[in-house]
Amino acid sequence: MELPIDTHTERRQYRTLFLSDIHLGTKACQAEHLLEFLKYYDADTIFLVGDVIDFWRIKASPYWPQSHNDVIQKLLRKVRKGSRIIYIPGNHDEDLRAYCGQHFGGIEFKLQDMHIAADGRKFLIMHGDEFDVVIRYVKWLAFLGDWAYVMALGLNTTFNKMRRQFGLPYWSLSAYLKYKVKKAVNFIGDFETTLASEARRQEADGVICGHIHHAGMRDINGVTYINTGDWVESVTAAVENHDGTFEIIRWSEIMQTVESEKPLPDAVAA
Repeated sequence: MELPIDTHTERRQYRTLFLSDIHLGTKACQAEHLLEFLKYYDADTIFLVGDVIDFWRIKASPYWPQSHNDVIQKLLRKVRKGSRIIYIPGNHDEDLRAYCGQHFGGIEFKLQDMHIAADGRKFLIMHGDEFDVVIRYVKWLAFLGDWAYVMALGLNTTFNKMRRQFGLPYWSLSAYLKYKVKKAVNFIGDFETTLASEARRQEADGVICGHIHHAGMRDINGVTYINTGDWVESVTAAVENHDGTFEIIRWSEIMQTVESEKPLPDAVAA
């Protein structure tokens, strides 16, 4: 599936691109949209910040359509064309942590990294599950939560099929419900504060992570917190411009603009 983006649309070249929580191997993965995104957005360095491949779901119910293979091939082509790609595994692809420190197909695997921005600021890059107490200490509950999340995404798919019949754009019912739950909102706040504290402990100016599927960028007690979001619900990425400034690209909003035949906007700052 290709979006009706004009062939004369200018490609965007950034200094650094950050993607996480793609969840290849699941039916909820928005692989087609990611392929379109990667066609128009490129960077000198690309960080894959965890949960790129969902081994949890693959082990339970194998699912791997051609579009998911195409995403892998697209990333490998970017390496061959000169992009540096660093893969930091998350909890859903934690099996790959055994290979950190090695290279495969030109892709570097690391547990975490320290990125130096163009303006000299240091950013700690990590998935973030290391600071999720449920993941660390009650893993069976994390698997149960993952099952419930998959059920919610199934409802989301049905809901959006109905919206398309009425000519309405994509909207994430599951994300809306999740962020209306008070405990979820409190968890997000605690997660962000904890990761900002870890960045400060490692003498970094900021932290860039994934894990909670909630894109955002804000200052937390002098530390810049950036979450890349995901390619299941929010369909977002974080980018660093060549002057060292950072932005959140909200691809679903860009898709809606393109579909309404308006000019392609710049990245949306969080």
